[in-house]
Amino acid sequence: MGANVVSFGYPSQGATDSEQEDVSMEKTTSSSWAMGIVKSLEMDGLDCQALFKELGLVYADLENPDARFPQDSMTRLWQRAVELSGNPAVGLNMARVVRPASFSVAGYALMSSRTLKEGFERLVRYQRIIADSADLSFRLLPEGYALILTVHGDLLPPTRQSAEASLAFALAFCGWLTGRPLHPRQVLIQGDQPKNVEPYKKFFHAPLTFNAPYDALVFDRADMEAPLPTADEAMAKLHDRFAGEFLARFASNRVTHQARQVLCRLLPQGEPKREAVAQSLHLSQRTLQRRLQEEGTSFQTLLDDTRRELAEQYLAQPQMTLLEIAYLLGFADPSNFFRAFRRWFDETPGEYRVRKAIE
Repeated sequence: MGANVVSFGYPSQGATDSEQEDVSMEKTTSSSWAMGIVKSLEMDGLDCQALFKELGLVYADLENPDARFPQDSMTRLWQRAVELSGNPAVGLNMARVVRPASFSVAGYALMSSRTLKEGFERLVRYQRIIADSADLSFRLLPEGYALILTVHGDLLPPTRQSAEASLAFALAFCGWLTGRPLHPRQVLIQGDQPKNVEPYKKFFHAPLTFNAPYDALVFDRADMEAPLPTADEAMAKLHDRFAGEFLARFASNRVTHQARQVLCRLLPQGEPKREAVAQSLHLSQRTLQRRLQEEGTSFQTLLDDTRRELAEQYLAQPQMTLLEIAYLLGFADPSNFFRAFRRWFDETPGEYRVRKAIE
C-alpha cells in the first residue's frame, strides 16, 4: 500500500492535538469509488496516471480493495480534470462506467435487493463504505422518492463534480439494474446553473433545479417500488453480512470505539474520568468531547452504555458474583450498580440473571 493511502489507528504520542485531529478525522473515499472516477476521466482522454503522480497519489493503490484516498485528494483530482478537459460537466462521465463494484459491497447489496426502494435504503445504510465525506438519505416526499446527497469537503470545499458524478452514477445504475432507461421526476443540483446546461438536460431528461439546498434525484414511486430482475434474497442477506462486517471494521477507527476500549480497560480500577480517557487517546478533554459529539454520543452516555453492555456479559458468567461485577464496572458502592442496573433493565441484576437462565 502506498504511503499516501489513509491508514487508521491511534495517533502518535508525539503529535500535536491539531495534527491528531487531521489524521483521525480525515474524510476518505474508497479505492473502488476512486477507480470509477479514474475510469470515467480516462474515457475522456485524461492521463490519470500522470495526474496521480502530480497529486502525490499512487495509481497502483486503486487495485487495493482496502485502500482509501483522502477526500481532499479527490477534490484536487476533480479540479485538475476540469482544468485539463475544459469540461465543467465532466462529473457526468461517471454514468459511462456503471458497475456494482464502484459502490463496493454496497453495490452488490443494492443489486440483490427486491426493489430500488429497498436497494437505496441499503445504500444509505452502507454509504460510509463508499465514502465518509457525504451524507445520503432516501425518503418519500409528496412528489416522489428522493435520493438526497450532501458532499462535505475536508480542508478543501468539495467540487460540484463530485456530487454530480454521484447523481449521474446512481441514475445510470438504476437503468442498468432495471434494464430500461429511468427518468427522474426532478433533479436538484446545489451548484449554480452552468453556462452550458445542455449536457445536464441531455443526460438527466428531467426538470433541473440549480442552486438547490442539496443534490438529489426525485423518482416516481412506481419506479422505486417495481421488482428488480436482479433480486436475490439469499445474496442480499450475504451482502448485508459482508457490508456489516466492513462497517464494523471501519467503526473501529472512530473515537467512540477507541474510547470504549479505554473505558473497558480502566473500569476495574474505578469510575474512569474523562481526563484519563482523553490522555490515553492523546487528546485534550475538549477535543475528545467534541469528537464524541460529532459521532452522536457524549462521554457520560458512552460510559453508561459501556457499563450496561459489560454488565450483560458478566451476568452471563454464573461463576461471577454480583459484588465482583459491580467492582469490575467501576462502581465503588454496589448499591450504585444496583440502581444503575434497574434503570437499564427495569429489574435487579439477580432477577435478570434468573430470567436469562430460564430463557
